[in-house]
Formats: sequence, structure tokens, C-alpha cells
Amino acid sequence: MPTPKADLILHPVRMRVILALAGRQMTARQLAAALADVAPATLYRHLNAMAAGGVLAVVERHPVRGTVEKVYALAGPGAGYLSAADVAEMDKDDYMQLFTGFVVTLLGDFARYLNHREAINPAADGVGFQKYPVYLSDAEFLEFGKRLSELLLPYLTTEPSPERQRRLFSLIVLPDDDLPP
Repeated sequence: MPTPKADLILHPVRMRVILALAGRQMTARQLAAALADVAPATLYRHLNAMAAGGVLAVVERHPVRGTVEKVYALAGPGAGYLSAADVAEMDKDDYMQLFTGFVVTLLGDFARYLNHREAINPAADGVGFQKYPVYLSDAEFLEFGKRLSELLLPYLTTEPSPERQRRLFSLIVLPDDDLPP
């Protein structure tokens, strides 16, 4: 029986692998350098499971000192995301696991930011986080989502260059059930 896609990607290490490979190709050695806090055996186990499950693809193979070095990429558009069909059967516990995994990756990203710098300067580094309570009708919310997507889309395809720094953009949207309507 194949592993459900949610099980393949709802793990903090696997989520980090997906983010590392978003828009690029990397060898296991390059991924190990990017995810230096992950034990190599653990990383290889996750890579093998994700490749076997169709989330990752081996796009190149290079002979290196008697072995074969694989170059990994996401298996295709949407490979690192859960579709509507993937989440159709999820219950409250599954959604909690999904959100917990997402938050754990955010915490890890922030911890790495703090730990990889001698001194931090959030403003100069472009770091920020904020909650913005807004009142939107369903139609206004859909329009907001559409405009946000249109704004982000051109930047999701930019190529790496010396003057570009890779940045993580995270967005969480929730209804505020603490206040009466």
C-alpha cells in the first residue's frame, strides 16, 4: 500500500527538504550542508522515502569514487504541497498535526536565523512578524487571496543570483473566533 502524501511531507525534516529544493536541484551532500543539524543517516532515510513516494525525483546521477551521487528535485509542480484531494479526508487531529508540523518548521527557521549570526539586526536582515486583524467578507477575502497570489507569483520564479538572498515568506490566516461577529 503506498504511503499517503500527507505522511510523506508532514514531518519537520521533510518539510525542510521540500523548502530547500523549492526551485532548485541539490545532491544529498548539498542538502546535508544546508540541513547541517540533521544526521546524515536520517536525511538519507527521508530522501529515500520521499523519492519512493513520488515527492522527490532523481534528476541526475553522477559517478563519484565508486558510487553514484544523485541530484534531487521536487517531482513536479505541487509535489511538495497537499492538494484538496489530499486533505479531503483529514479530521481535526490530522489538521492539528499538519499545522504543528508547519509551526515547528517556522520555529526551526527562526532558531537557525538567531544561531547563525554573531549579532542579530532584524530590521536590517528583513525579519519581521506581525498579526493584522482585518474584517473581510467572503468575497473580499477571496479577492485578497487572488491579489496576494498575483503579487507573489512573479517572485516565485526568480533565479538565484549574487545580489539575491533567499527569503522565506510564511503566511497564516485564521478566523478570529475570540471576538463576537
